[in-house]
Formats: sequence, structure tokens, C-alpha cells
Amino acid sequence: MKRDIPVIITGLLVAALFSWNLSVMLPGAGSVETIAPVQAMAETSSTALMQVPLAEGQPRENAPASAVEDLLALAEAEEQLLIHLYERVSPSVVYINVTLANGFGGGTGSGFVLDTQGHIVTNNHVVEGADRILVHFVDDTAVEASLVGADPDNDLAVIRVDVPANLLKPVELGDSAALRVGQRAIAVGNPFGFEQTMTTGIISALGRVVLQDSGFSLPKLIQTDAAINPGNSGGPLLDSQGRVIGVTTLIFSSSGSSAGVGFAVPVDTVKRVAPALIATGRFADPWLGITGLSLDAELAELLALPVTRGVLVRDVIPGGPSDKAALRASDGIIEVEGALLSAGGDIIVALDGAAVQDMDDLTTRLSETTVGQTVALTIVRDGEEQRIEVTLEERPAR
Repeated sequence: MKRDIPVIITGLLVAALFSWNLSVMLPGAGSVETIAPVQAMAETSSTALMQVPLAEGQPRENAPASAVEDLLALAEAEEQLLIHLYERVSPSVVYINVTLANGFGGGTGSGFVLDTQGHIVTNNHVVEGADRILVHFVDDTAVEASLVGADPDNDLAVIRVDVPANLLKPVELGDSAALRVGQRAIAVGNPFGFEQTMTTGIISALGRVVLQDSGFSLPKLIQTDAAINPGNSGGPLLDSQGRVIGVTTLIFSSSGSSAGVGFAVPVDTVKRVAPALIATGRFADPWLGITGLSLDAELAELLALPVTRGVLVRDVIPGGPSDKAALRASDGIIEVEGALLSAGGDIIVALDGAAVQDMDDLTTRLSETTVGQTVALTIVRDGEEQRIEVTLEERPAR
């Protein structure tokens, strides 16, 4: 009787897998969340199998084996996809070891080869303050790198190495604007110093905005559940074709390790910033010159405002572009239910005709502009809508 147990278990697994396959493939089938437990599947498996369309002349009793073979073939194809992707991309990913300029401590990170001139993209926070940058390639070649340029506000940097041409295998850059939630996301890097580690997941969300310690925000971040840990910073986030879609940058975690909430700077930002860093060593980030407060219905009601969405201008930086355009800051403080809130000031509701819902929205739209560009702000002032033109300037160095 004991020898029959594996046969029974195999039968249940086949029924479960086949029932799952039906549920996600047949028109009108329920979603994965509504699939019955394995026990219930076993009880109804014979009925489910009777619904499987067969090729002409195919014996019905062969259907379960065929289905399992199809599933195994799909699993093997997925494995081969990841294997070939890793073998193709890993030579482009480097391990970065940094010694700080003050001589105390250092750090590690990741990067990827951008071109055949030896330029490597990484995060600014990986190489910031470095006295010595050592780059390790997949074949254990180690060479010192020089800093070409850095953009702290986008947390990107470009370093350069002088190595034999056969070591420089540039990555293929993708298109982050075309990404969709649910797509595969693959990270290759050096978490905790474990070199050439690949992890997989999906794109969990798009367009995230995260405030940095500098007070400026990183816009349009890609969120992923692919495991990202200290040491992954600066490495590539890839799509299923091995194209770079982002630069792994930070995680949200109570433990300091992966909690399934990681973020990457989108590759479209890399395409915009890296050429400037290579050409001039710096990137000019556009600056509006205000601090603002995101509005919602509750806050708008408390402040008796005429609109429920937008950005309330709290401060206008003296001498900045918004100051030159005569944008008005909040002119008072009121206490509401024990909280002190800014009162008065213009409310930004659109930029170049595109609605601005909150501060994150404004930050994202500004990231798509350039220094010297004149933008049209639609504001609400004293209950009336107005249009003000502001010429953007370069964000001050921090």
C-alpha cells in the first residue's frame, strides 16, 4: 500500500496543475484567486479532464500526461530564458569597491558597462566621497576607475575604466516609458558582496516618488519585488529580453534587507543624464524654486480652499525662478484642530496644461523639463484661475 502513495500524490498534483491550467486559459474561467483548494480539485478532476479538447484520434487517457509535459516544457523554456539572459548580461555587470576620501571605511556596490569607451553607470551614493574606486569584472580582473561625473539629485554617476576591449560588453538599454506593472523584472548585482547574483520578480508599480535626505525627490521610480539588498545599488534592473530598464537604487525595509519593496531609477533618466555627465561631468536639473504642500479634499476643507487637488505654494525661494515670476507664497499660519497649517498663497493646478494633482505629480512633470525652458503654471489665486509663465533655472548645488 505504501508504494501506491507516490502514485496517488502524483495524480493529485497532475489534476491540480491541469485544473489550474484550465482556469487561467479557458474563456470565462475564474481568476487564480478563486481556484478551489487541491482537495476540491481532486474530487472534481475527472469532470475537468472530460472538458479538455483533444486532437483527432488522440486517446482521452493520454491527456493528463500531455498536459504535464506541456507545463514542464514551459518551465524549462523559462529556465533557459533566465540562464541565457544571465550568461549574456553578467559580463556587463561589475562589482565596485570604494574607499572613502577620509580614509575611514568604504563600501561596495554594482554598476554596468555603458559603452566601449569604458564608461560605467552606477549610483551616486555608491561612489560619493570616494578616494579610490576599484572595479571588478566577471573574470576577476580588477582595475581602478576614475569618476567622470555625478548627479546627486537623480542618484546617478558615471565612472570610467581603462581595460582591454574584450572586457567591455555594453548593455542594451530598454525603454522605461513603455513598462507595465506585472512585467518581469530581473536584477543582477552584488548584494552583501556576493558577486554576480541574479534575482527575479515583477514590476510592482511605476511612477513612485521618494524624498531624499537632500529635500529633493527621486521621481518616476520603478518599484519591484525582485530581491534587492545592500550591494545591489547601481546594478541593472532588466526586462525579460535582458535590456536595462532601470538602475537599482534603494529599498524600503525595517531590517535593512530586502522586504520586497525595491526601487530603481528608470533607464530613460539614465539616457538623459549619462550623456551630460560624460560630456561635462555634471547634469543641470531644472528648478522651480518653491516648497509646496499637496492638497486633498480634507485639507482643502480645513483651509476653506476653492479646489481640492493641487500644490499649495508654502515658500518661494528669494531670487529663484518662481520669485522672478511673482508667484505668491503662503502669507500666514492658522491653527486647525491643534495643527499649524500654511494659509494663503497660490495653488498650482496645472503645468503646461497637464493637471497637477499633488507635489509628487509636480515633481514628476518638472523632471521632464530642461533648464532654460519656460513653463506655464495654471494657478488659483484669490479664488480665480490665472496663468503664469516661469523660466526654469538650474537647481542649486547642495
